[in-house]
Amino acid sequence: MSSLAEDRSRPGGPLVFRTLSERWLSNTWLVADRPGGHAVVVDTGGPLQPILARIDELRLRVTHVLCTHHHPDHVAHNADYRREYGCPVCGHAAERELFGHLDRELADGEEVRSGDLTIRALHVPGHTVGQLAFLVDEREVFTGDTLFRGSVGGTRGRGHTTAADLQHSIMDRLLSLPAETVVRPGHMDESSVDRELAENPFVAFWRRGEANGGGRRVTAFGTSAELLVEARDYDGGTKCLVRYDDGSLDVVPGSRVT
Repeated sequence: MSSLAEDRSRPGGPLVFRTLSERWLSNTWLVADRPGGHAVVVDTGGPLQPILARIDELRLRVTHVLCTHHHPDHVAHNADYRREYGCPVCGHAAERELFGHLDRELADGEEVRSGDLTIRALHVPGHTVGQLAFLVDEREVFTGDTLFRGSVGGTRGRGHTTAADLQHSIMDRLLSLPAETVVRPGHMDESSVDRELAENPFVAFWRRGEANGGGRRVTAFGTSAELLVEARDYDGGTKCLVRYDDGSLDVVPGSRVT
Protein backbone atom coordinates (compact mmCIF):
# COMPACT_ATOMS: atom_id res chain seq x y z
CA MET A 1 0.00 0.00 0.00
CA SER A 2 1.16 3.53 -0.68
CA SER A 3 -0.36 6.92 -0.14
CA LEU A 4 -0.98 10.10 -2.03
CA ALA A 5 -1.53 12.73 0.64
CA GLU A 6 -2.92 16.13 -0.25
CA ASP A 7 -4.08 18.99 1.90
CA ARG A 8 -6.96 20.73 0.18
CA SER A 9 -9.12 23.45 1.62
CA ARG A 10 -11.27 26.28 0.34
CA PRO A 11 -11.20 29.65 2.11
CA GLY A 12 -13.46 29.32 5.10
CA GLY A 13 -14.06 25.63 4.42
CA PRO A 14 -13.02 22.46 6.22
CA LEU A 15 -9.49 21.11 6.20
CA VAL A 16 -9.26 17.99 4.04
CA PHE A 17 -6.51 15.35 3.88
CA ARG A 18 -6.52 12.26 1.70
CA THR A 19 -4.74 8.94 1.41
CA LEU A 20 -5.06 6.74 -1.65
CA SER A 21 -4.79 2.96 -1.76
CA GLU A 22 -2.34 1.78 -4.39
CA ARG A 23 -4.15 -1.55 -4.59
CA TRP A 24 -7.74 -0.30 -4.90
CA LEU A 25 -7.28 3.38 -5.80
CA SER A 26 -9.78 4.09 -3.03
CA ASN A 27 -9.67 7.26 -0.96
CA THR A 28 -9.75 7.79 2.77
CA TRP A 29 -10.69 11.37 3.62
CA LEU A 30 -9.90 13.14 6.88
CA VAL A 31 -12.11 16.21 7.31
CA ALA A 32 -11.46 18.66 10.14
CA ASP A 33 -12.98 21.94 11.26
CA ARG A 34 -9.63 23.49 12.29
CA PRO A 35 -6.25 22.62 13.82
CA GLY A 36 -6.80 21.54 17.40
CA GLY A 37 -10.47 20.88 16.64
CA HIS A 38 -12.69 17.99 15.61
CA ALA A 39 -12.63 15.67 12.62
CA VAL A 40 -14.32 12.77 10.86
CA VAL A 41 -12.89 10.05 8.64
CA VAL A 42 -14.83 9.20 5.46
CA ASP A 43 -14.16 5.62 4.31
CA THR A 44 -11.12 3.70 5.52
CA GLY A 45 -9.67 1.79 2.57
CA GLY A 46 -6.71 4.15 2.12
CA PRO A 47 -3.41 3.82 3.99
CA LEU A 48 -3.84 4.30 7.73
CA GLN A 49 -0.56 5.70 9.03
CA PRO A 50 -0.50 9.02 7.11
CA ILE A 51 -3.98 9.81 8.45
CA LEU A 52 -2.98 8.95 12.01
CA ALA A 53 0.09 11.16 11.66
CA ARG A 54 -1.96 14.13 10.44
CA ILE A 55 -4.50 13.66 13.25
CA ASP A 56 -1.65 13.78 15.74
CA GLU A 57 0.06 16.72 14.04
CA LEU A 58 -3.13 18.80 14.00
CA ARG A 59 -4.19 17.65 17.50
CA LEU A 60 -7.58 16.53 16.25
CA ARG A 61 -10.36 14.74 18.08
CA VAL A 62 -11.86 12.16 15.71
CA THR A 63 -15.58 11.83 16.42
CA HIS A 64 -16.92 9.53 13.67
CA VAL A 65 -15.99 7.13 10.90
CA LEU A 66 -18.49 7.74 8.10
CA CYS A 67 -18.88 4.85 5.64
CA THR A 68 -20.29 5.46 2.20
CA HIS A 69 -20.89 1.71 1.75
CA HIS A 70 -19.77 -1.73 2.82
CA HIS A 71 -17.35 -2.82 0.09
CA PRO A 72 -13.93 -3.95 1.41
CA ASP A 73 -11.97 -1.18 -0.33
CA HIS A 74 -13.91 1.37 1.74
CA VAL A 75 -13.98 -0.27 5.18
CA ALA A 76 -10.59 -1.99 5.51
CA HIS A 77 -9.48 0.03 8.56
CA ASN A 78 -12.81 0.58 10.32
CA ALA A 79 -11.72 -1.45 13.33
CA ASP A 80 -8.38 0.37 13.54
CA TYR A 81 -10.02 3.80 13.80
CA ARG A 82 -12.59 2.53 16.28
CA ARG A 83 -9.85 1.05 18.44
CA GLU A 84 -7.55 4.09 18.19
CA TYR A 85 -10.14 6.81 18.83
CA GLY A 86 -13.18 5.09 20.35
CA CYS A 87 -15.36 6.68 17.65
CA PRO A 88 -18.50 5.11 16.19
CA VAL A 89 -18.49 3.56 12.75
CA CYS A 90 -21.54 4.86 10.89
CA GLY A 91 -23.40 3.66 7.79
CA HIS A 92 -26.85 3.18 6.31
CA ALA A 93 -29.24 0.75 7.97
CA ALA A 94 -29.99 -0.99 4.65
CA GLU A 95 -26.45 -2.40 4.74
CA ARG A 96 -26.42 -3.44 8.39
CA GLU A 97 -25.96 -7.11 7.56
CA LEU A 98 -23.49 -6.39 4.76
CA PHE A 99 -21.25 -4.38 7.08
CA GLY A 100 -21.41 -7.04 9.76
CA HIS A 101 -21.16 -4.33 12.43
CA LEU A 102 -22.24 -0.71 12.66
CA ASP A 103 -22.11 1.42 15.79
CA ARG A 104 -24.59 3.96 14.42
CA GLU A 105 -27.06 3.79 11.56
CA LEU A 106 -27.64 6.94 9.53
CA ALA A 107 -30.84 7.75 7.65
CA ASP A 108 -31.27 10.00 4.62
CA GLY A 109 -31.08 13.64 5.72
CA GLU A 110 -29.68 12.85 9.16
CA GLU A 111 -27.07 15.30 10.42
CA VAL A 112 -23.82 14.52 12.22
CA ARG A 113 -22.02 17.24 14.17
CA SER A 114 -18.26 17.18 14.69
CA GLY A 115 -17.11 20.38 16.36
CA ASP A 116 -17.98 23.14 13.91
CA LEU A 117 -18.62 20.69 11.05
CA THR A 118 -22.19 19.90 10.03
CA ILE A 119 -22.43 16.77 7.91
CA ARG A 120 -25.65 15.66 6.22
CA ALA A 121 -26.10 12.07 5.06
CA LEU A 122 -27.63 11.64 1.59
CA HIS A 123 -28.98 8.23 0.60
CA VAL A 124 -27.79 7.66 -2.98
CA PRO A 125 -28.47 3.98 -3.88
CA GLY A 126 -27.48 2.32 -7.12
CA HIS A 127 -23.93 1.10 -6.65
CA THR A 128 -25.18 -0.36 -3.36
CA VAL A 129 -28.53 -0.41 -1.61
CA GLY A 130 -27.39 1.70 1.33
CA GLN A 131 -24.88 3.94 -0.42
CA LEU A 132 -24.44 7.27 1.37
CA ALA A 133 -22.89 10.55 0.34
CA PHE A 134 -21.84 13.08 2.98
CA LEU A 135 -22.43 16.80 2.45
CA VAL A 136 -20.07 18.81 4.66
CA ASP A 137 -21.08 22.37 5.58
CA GLU A 138 -23.15 22.56 2.36
CA ARG A 139 -19.84 23.03 0.50
CA GLU A 140 -18.25 19.65 -0.18
CA VAL A 141 -19.85 16.30 -0.96
CA PHE A 142 -18.13 12.95 -0.45
CA THR A 143 -19.79 10.73 -3.04
CA GLY A 144 -18.40 7.25 -2.37
CA ASP A 145 -18.85 5.04 -5.44
CA THR A 146 -21.87 6.86 -6.85
CA LEU A 147 -20.17 9.67 -8.76
CA PHE A 148 -16.54 9.90 -9.90
CA ARG A 149 -14.70 12.50 -11.91
CA GLY A 150 -15.93 11.78 -15.44
CA SER A 151 -17.56 8.48 -14.53
CA VAL A 152 -20.11 6.80 -12.26
CA GLY A 153 -20.42 3.72 -10.07
CA GLY A 154 -21.33 0.34 -11.48
CA THR A 155 -24.53 -1.57 -10.77
CA ARG A 156 -23.10 -5.08 -10.64
CA GLY A 157 -21.24 -5.18 -7.31
CA ARG A 158 -22.32 -6.88 -4.10
CA GLY A 159 -25.48 -5.31 -2.70
CA HIS A 160 -26.25 -3.22 -5.81
CA THR A 161 -29.65 -1.91 -6.86
CA THR A 162 -30.43 -0.52 -10.35
CA ALA A 163 -29.19 1.88 -13.00
CA ALA A 164 -32.44 3.83 -12.55
CA ASP A 165 -31.59 4.30 -8.87
CA LEU A 166 -28.08 5.40 -9.80
CA GLN A 167 -29.38 7.95 -12.30
CA HIS A 168 -31.80 9.38 -9.73
CA SER A 169 -29.09 9.54 -7.08
CA ILE A 170 -26.72 11.41 -9.37
CA MET A 171 -29.07 13.69 -11.26
CA ASP A 172 -31.66 14.48 -8.59
CA ARG A 173 -29.55 14.35 -5.43
CA LEU A 174 -25.87 15.04 -6.10
CA LEU A 175 -25.94 17.22 -9.20
CA SER A 176 -28.84 19.27 -7.88
CA LEU A 177 -26.42 20.68 -5.31
CA PRO A 178 -24.99 24.15 -6.02
CA ALA A 179 -22.66 24.22 -9.02
CA GLU A 180 -19.61 25.20 -6.95
CA THR A 181 -19.94 22.20 -4.61
CA VAL A 182 -16.68 20.23 -4.48
CA VAL A 183 -17.10 16.52 -5.31
CA ARG A 184 -14.74 14.21 -3.42
CA PRO A 185 -15.31 10.64 -4.68
CA GLY A 186 -14.48 7.26 -3.23
CA HIS A 187 -11.77 6.71 -5.86
CA MET A 188 -9.13 9.01 -7.32
CA ASP A 189 -9.49 12.68 -8.18
CA GLU A 190 -11.86 15.34 -6.94
CA SER A 191 -14.24 17.27 -9.17
CA SER A 192 -17.17 19.66 -8.81
CA VAL A 193 -20.86 19.69 -9.57
CA ASP A 194 -20.47 22.12 -12.46
CA ARG A 195 -17.63 20.08 -13.99
CA GLU A 196 -19.65 16.84 -13.90
CA LEU A 197 -22.69 18.57 -15.40
CA ALA A 198 -20.53 19.83 -18.24
CA GLU A 199 -18.18 16.91 -18.90
CA ASN A 200 -19.43 13.57 -17.56
CA PRO A 201 -20.57 11.37 -20.49
CA PHE A 202 -23.19 9.54 -18.40
CA VAL A 203 -24.67 12.85 -17.31
CA ALA A 204 -24.74 14.00 -20.94
CA PHE A 205 -26.83 10.96 -21.82
CA TRP A 206 -29.22 11.43 -18.89
CA ARG A 207 -29.63 15.15 -19.59
CA ARG A 208 -29.67 15.28 -23.38
CA GLY A 209 -29.73 11.73 -24.68
CA GLU A 210 -26.17 11.98 -26.02
CA ALA A 211 -25.18 8.35 -26.63
CA ASN A 212 -21.46 8.30 -27.41
CA GLY A 213 -21.63 4.51 -27.70
CA GLY A 214 -23.48 4.89 -30.98
CA GLY A 215 -26.05 2.28 -30.06
CA ARG A 216 -23.88 -0.49 -31.44
CA ARG A 217 -24.67 -4.10 -30.58
CA VAL A 218 -22.52 -5.69 -27.87
CA THR A 219 -22.70 -8.33 -25.21
CA ALA A 220 -22.42 -7.37 -21.54
CA PHE A 221 -21.72 -10.17 -19.09
CA GLY A 222 -22.60 -12.46 -22.01
CA THR A 223 -26.03 -10.88 -22.60
CA SER A 224 -27.01 -9.11 -25.83
CA ALA A 225 -27.25 -5.33 -25.36
CA GLU A 226 -27.04 -1.90 -26.97
CA LEU A 227 -24.06 0.26 -25.98
CA LEU A 228 -25.25 3.73 -24.98
CA VAL A 229 -22.29 5.28 -23.14
CA GLU A 230 -18.62 4.40 -22.88
CA ALA A 231 -16.34 6.53 -20.70
CA ARG A 232 -12.89 6.35 -19.15
CA ASP A 233 -13.12 5.13 -15.57
CA TYR A 234 -11.06 6.11 -12.54
CA ASP A 235 -8.75 3.08 -12.91
CA GLY A 236 -7.77 3.80 -16.52
CA GLY A 237 -10.25 1.30 -17.93
CA THR A 238 -13.75 2.09 -19.13
CA LYS A 239 -17.27 2.05 -17.73
CA CYS A 240 -20.32 1.47 -19.94
CA LEU A 241 -24.05 2.09 -19.84
CA VAL A 242 -25.90 -0.61 -21.78
CA ARG A 243 -29.52 -1.34 -22.59
CA TYR A 244 -30.49 -5.02 -22.69
CA ASP A 245 -33.02 -6.36 -25.14
CA ASP A 246 -35.72 -6.35 -22.45
CA GLY A 247 -35.23 -2.58 -22.06
CA SER A 248 -33.42 -2.68 -18.73
CA LEU A 249 -30.27 -0.63 -18.19
CA ASP A 250 -27.00 -1.57 -16.52
CA VAL A 251 -23.72 0.21 -15.68
CA VAL A 252 -20.91 -2.28 -16.18
CA PRO A 253 -17.11 -2.43 -16.47
CA GLY A 254 -15.90 -2.03 -20.03
CA SER A 255 -13.88 -5.21 -19.55
CA ARG A 256 -17.16 -7.16 -19.48
CA VAL A 257 -18.44 -5.63 -22.74
CA THR A 258 -17.53 -7.24 -26.06
